[in-house]
Amino acid sequence: MSDEKFYYPPQHIIDNAHVQDYDALYKHSIENREEFWAAEAEKLEWYKKWDSVFDYSRKPFFEWFSGGQTNIVLNAIDRHLQTWRLNKLAIIWEGEPGDVRTLSYHALNREVCKFANILKGMGVRKGDIVTIYMPQIPELPIAMLACAKIGAAHSVVYGGFSVEALAARIEDARSRVLVTADGGWRRGKVTDLKSIANEAMRRSPTIEVCITVKRTGHDVVMENDRDFWYHDLAALPIASAKCDTEVMNSEDMLFILYTSGTTGKPKGLVHTHGGYSVYTSTTHRYVFDIKDEDRYWCAADPGWITGHSYLVYAPLINGSTIMMYEGAPNHPYPNRWWQMIEKYGITILYTSPTAIRGLMRFGDNWVKRHDLTTLRLLGSVGEPINPEAWRWYHKVVGGERCPIMDTWWQTETGGFMITPLPITPLKPGSATRPFFGNEVKVVDEHGVDVPANEEGKLVITHPSPGMARTILGDPERWATTYWSDFAKQGYYTAGDSARIDEDGYVWVIGRLDDVIKVSGYRLGTAEVESALVSHPTVAEAAAIALPHELKGNAIHCYVLLRNNITGSRELEEQLKEHVAKEIGPIAKPDAVNFVDALPKTRSGKIMRRVLKARAQGLDAGDISTLEE
Repeated sequence: MSDEKFYYPPQHIIDNAHVQDYDALYKHSIENREEFWAAEAEKLEWYKKWDSVFDYSRKPFFEWFSGGQTNIVLNAIDRHLQTWRLNKLAIIWEGEPGDVRTLSYHALNREVCKFANILKGMGVRKGDIVTIYMPQIPELPIAMLACAKIGAAHSVVYGGFSVEALAARIEDARSRVLVTADGGWRRGKVTDLKSIANEAMRRSPTIEVCITVKRTGHDVVMENDRDFWYHDLAALPIASAKCDTEVMNSEDMLFILYTSGTTGKPKGLVHTHGGYSVYTSTTHRYVFDIKDEDRYWCAADPGWITGHSYLVYAPLINGSTIMMYEGAPNHPYPNRWWQMIEKYGITILYTSPTAIRGLMRFGDNWVKRHDLTTLRLLGSVGEPINPEAWRWYHKVVGGERCPIMDTWWQTETGGFMITPLPITPLKPGSATRPFFGNEVKVVDEHGVDVPANEEGKLVITHPSPGMARTILGDPERWATTYWSDFAKQGYYTAGDSARIDEDGYVWVIGRLDDVIKVSGYRLGTAEVESALVSHPTVAEAAAIALPHELKGNAIHCYVLLRNNITGSRELEEQLKEHVAKEIGPIAKPDAVNFVDALPKTRSGKIMRRVLKARAQGLDAGDISTLEE
């Protein structure tokens, strides 16, 4: 709303920003979409230029830069070796126990070539899909880049996933080679990845070779003729530090990534070399205003799309120095992140509202004992951020001088779709405006635009270069899941509800299945949860709808309290009244339950359907992506 307070960026940030006039460039990018993307693509290197920028003759299957030849590694590593960046730090990595490794672009190239040659020696060929199941150690991005370098696709499975989740993904990708580690560190304990990998391989007989990186050094079971230690292979003559980068067509598969957590069989989304390279590097450069001196930390795991796009690929294409950390944000103490920002001089931090709320629980003092003045920009990803958490992040972490880039996008889109730029006036909780080249609308079930401030379905009017091309082995599912609702208009359906205010700012409310209808009124779970989190006793909240014979649905809430606060009947009543006061009597919850943890996917999204199923005594369905 226009009376809501805008947060204006500091003048020095505006003066030094890559983009000085959002409106003019946005207008140009919509009216001359192909020209805009061709100009961005020209900033990268190509083995052969494209014949056409965009081809949509086979809707909903499209191509970008077709006829062009490239490889993401050509831009993420090879071109930097011809410049002063050869000796620039590419990766600063800290393990949870405190060990540190750094790799320059020169050293990263050497490690990627060695890994690529080992994969070749194990029979990996162009077009194969290699499954990677690892903790957040440097060998994870190295393995991803090694696959891309030789033209193989990678399927990274997050290192916290269960046997069932890993086995299902190996089977769907028909992988012959698995790359894993003996384990990783999390909250001072070893996660035994090799045991999980062994059980998954027993269930997925397609795996012939398993390469294991030694991280924790605990005893693991290795099977003859199938299991190989990476350090043993790296000592062999095949592991040469020179390897040619495979020439790929723009539309060749770069990776598949499975979407997490709702229902049914996981969807393996296919991303390609050309468009994805252009889109991720462009969004990263403009949104985080990347400068050569930046030290950039995306705290996501590479097992998620955020890690693929904005920890590994886009920052390397843009020649950035990347920070990586293996463990939990609050181990051994809640100041672990703030300590590392101070120690390494981090300039940009990009993380999730879940992580922010989790650290906010411990209060301001853990943050304030560290000098965070190197921070220039902050970012948020994964779900709408509660205004309360936004303000804490802005004030306590950013010292009221760091604009927050609150980004909305999906595994399917490959990169930011709705996002501020450093010059954008901000509203806490809004992802603000579409990124260049993207038109987003909020429509009713017939595809007609709804009035300002009314809620509807979020759609994207045109494909962008970073979008997935299909679902592995199931093009029909790609067409029906994302393109069939508004086939006449040709809109992509995001599956989220949203509203656009009178200033043109987009407010994503949540997944369409996260909307509660009470007595005919539609309420977003995010609205109810934000109201609860704005109460000084509440750290996190989840709201669900349970059937009610009079209202249709009643709101039931699950609340995680801040440290040292105990739940009581009085507090429950207080919180109910608080929600009623914040949103209106219609939103007053029927019940508030105090819990020690909320069921979440490992990317930090609350799985409300699990709470709903448990509350009704039903089967929770596929919970392979569940963290708790």
